[in-house]
Amino acid sequence: MSSPSGTSTATLTALPPGRPAAGRRTTVTVLATDPVTGAGVASQLRFRQELEVLAGGHDTADVVVVVADDVEEEQVRQLRQARRAGARTVLVAGSLTGTSVLAAVDAGATAVLRRVEATAEALAGAVAGAARGEGVMPPDLLGKLMATVGSAGLTGHAGAGPRTFGGLTQRELHVLRLLADGCTTSEIARELCYSERTVKNSIQAFTSRLQLRNRSHAVAYAVRQGLI
Repeated sequence: MSSPSGTSTATLTALPPGRPAAGRRTTVTVLATDPVTGAGVASQLRFRQELEVLAGGHDTADVVVVVADDVEEEQVRQLRQARRAGARTVLVAGSLTGTSVLAAVDAGATAVLRRVEATAEALAGAVAGAARGEGVMPPDLLGKLMATVGSAGLTGHAGAGPRTFGGLTQRELHVLRLLADGCTTSEIARELCYSERTVKNSIQAFTSRLQLRNRSHAVAYAVRQGLI
């Protein structure tokens, strides 16, 4: 379908009921990586009569909009936290890949938009769709999502166990793949344009979170999960 701005989007299967009561404005809160970005997105929504923008971090909003350049662990955490609180979620990110979209969807994102396409009309349309339980994202991102699901062996079938993404962020997956190639910490840092400290912290974070003993165990885990 097409968004109000003319940007083509794909509408996914509606989620279970949980929309605002008829006649009531949809409440929205914006979580961004910096206050200037957050204020800009909030101002785009504030002039919509059907929406009521609440202070950032409000835990009773109908829809939470998460805005960032990249989908990292913090954004995944925000999406999960919002879903646990009963809110629908809209992700607006500058860089989106099949892996990052899958991470966002696994974390409960209802709608996904690129920042360059997040005009006032498109953003309001995504928020309204999310409030109704309609999953919305550009068709090419939906294609990337399906390709990632298929290539990672995450598609389910009758009698299969629960689908798992492995609880890894996009950065962690990149690091793991390079570890599997035999790269050192300094080589990974150069390849991904991160500091060595960032790479070490990333490795320590996911090995601790997933209760993995060392780097070799982490690589073996990723292989078993079909992530690399």
